[in-house]
Amino acid sequence: MPSYDSPGFIEPAFDRQDSLEIRRKRLKFRSAHRGIKEADILLGHFADMHLDQLSHDELDRYETLLREPDLKIVAWITGDTPAPDHLQNDIMDRLKALDYLKVIK
Repeated sequence: MPSYDSPGFIEPAFDRQDSLEIRRKRLKFRSAHRGIKEADILLGHFADMHLDQLSHDELDRYETLLREPDLKIVAWITGDTPAPDHLQNDIMDRLKALDYLKVIK
C-alpha cells in the first residue's frame, strides 16, 4: 500500500480524462522539481527520456511512484533497498536500467 508521506505536498488523484499532453507536461515538471537534488536528477532525466512514449497505463504507474517520498524513490532506483511489491513493475525496471552517470557529466 502506498505511504503518500511526502512532507509538505499532497498529491491530487490523477485524472485520466486529461489529455496525454497535459499529463506529460505536469509529470515532467513534478519529476524535475521534487525537493531533493538526487530525485530531481534521476526522475527529471527519466521524464525527459521516456514520458513522451509512455501509454496511459504506464503514466498511471509512474504517477503512483511519484506519490512516494523522494528518499525512498532514490533508494529503490539505486538498489539500496528493494521497492515494495506494488511498485515492482516496468516503470521501476526502466528507472533502474538508465545510466545516470551519463546524466551528471
